[in-house]
Amino acid sequence: MIDIAALYAQFRSATAVSTDSRQPQDGTLFFALNGPSFRGRDFAPQALAAGARHAVVDDNALATQDPERYTYAPDPLLALQELAQYHRRQLRIPVLAITGSNGKTTTKELVYTVLCRRYRVQYTRGNLNNHIGVPLTLLSIKPAEHELAIVEMGANHQGEIELLCQLAEPTHGLITNIGKAHLEGFGGEEGIARGKSELFRFLAQTDGTAFVNTLDARLPELATVVAERITYPGPTDTYPAELLSAAPHVVLRLFTGAPVEAQITGGYNFPNLAAAAAVGAHFGVSNDSIGEALASYAPTNNRSQLVRTTHNEVVLDAYNANPSSMSAALHSFATRPGASAAKVVILGDMFELGAESESEHRALGQLLQTLPLGTVVLIGSHMQHAAVAPGFHYFPTKAEAATWLREQHLQGQLILIKGSRGMGLETLLEHF
Repeated sequence: MIDIAALYAQFRSATAVSTDSRQPQDGTLFFALNGPSFRGRDFAPQALAAGARHAVVDDNALATQDPERYTYAPDPLLALQELAQYHRRQLRIPVLAITGSNGKTTTKELVYTVLCRRYRVQYTRGNLNNHIGVPLTLLSIKPAEHELAIVEMGANHQGEIELLCQLAEPTHGLITNIGKAHLEGFGGEEGIARGKSELFRFLAQTDGTAFVNTLDARLPELATVVAERITYPGPTDTYPAELLSAAPHVVLRLFTGAPVEAQITGGYNFPNLAAAAAVGAHFGVSNDSIGEALASYAPTNNRSQLVRTTHNEVVLDAYNANPSSMSAALHSFATRPGASAAKVVILGDMFELGAESESEHRALGQLLQTLPLGTVVLIGSHMQHAAVAPGFHYFPTKAEAATWLREQHLQGQLILIKGSRGMGLETLLEHF
């Protein structure tokens, strides 16, 4: 067993925690995590030479030879998680956990933007939302500096959210929605619902507070186990909101007040904006400050970005894709003002669907046939199953699609680009 109190003393003396020897160290506590093709202890001397003050390794001989610079842990990842949990228990601040099938990163950033109007907030940076990222986020919270924390939790199989809750011990929780994401790992839609609702079950056991999106039919039922529930955005909910417009930007009315125009596109982002407003109101942020914060948020990282090029207008939503988010994006795009003939959708493979991949891509193709769209471009090996109509343009690779798009010289078009992260479809933007 590792002495967590002793390790915590090392942490308190360090500038930060690191798991990557290629990054600047400068006084860090380095955890030598193992990977599928490498052993972390091999990089520990490199981290120390670069300025780390101490390293946690699974090499007892190394730690015995130089105990001033090394601590032995049979499993450095478990040591990192236990340290993060220990640190969390020293904190006396609210911790909000956010998970869901779609929109959790956007919601996290919106919530952060709102809460910063009143509090000093620490939150998950980038996509550090897994069994490694959550401990790193927790260990970045400074008791004397931060008044509230937001922890994003991602998962692709059951049990992961439960583990992350055990580490972060959230006092508040929000599930954005239950959709068709990571079907392969969760074992179908029912598995997704059970996995994501592990957050609500944790809050029920710890007398926490749940923020409940009543637009998702499953969430109110899943949240009944939690005694303290804050609902949004229905007219009779705790914090009502109304979608006034979805294009070119989302315009919404909060709590029967004045309309707020966000810099984000797509009606599917309305619940994300409403969630941030509900959280902000619950924590005492004024209505005016909430509206100003939502209006100031500008999406980045290929998430619901509205990009105006020299010749076209592009909805760039290429950070991720699954059947639920793809359907929502397409329905929203199809209802945008403008002639259907001038609307172009460029879609890439949806990953991690397992045995459901073929049927889900085929269902996507059938959906596309029902929508008023001018040009449909499908890219990737899985998308061959969506190419069910003669008028669809199918390309096995992104390079082939890029060649075709260059030859089209598109002008005056409204274009949607969406696909799973591994497709990297944002690189197609240069052709418009």
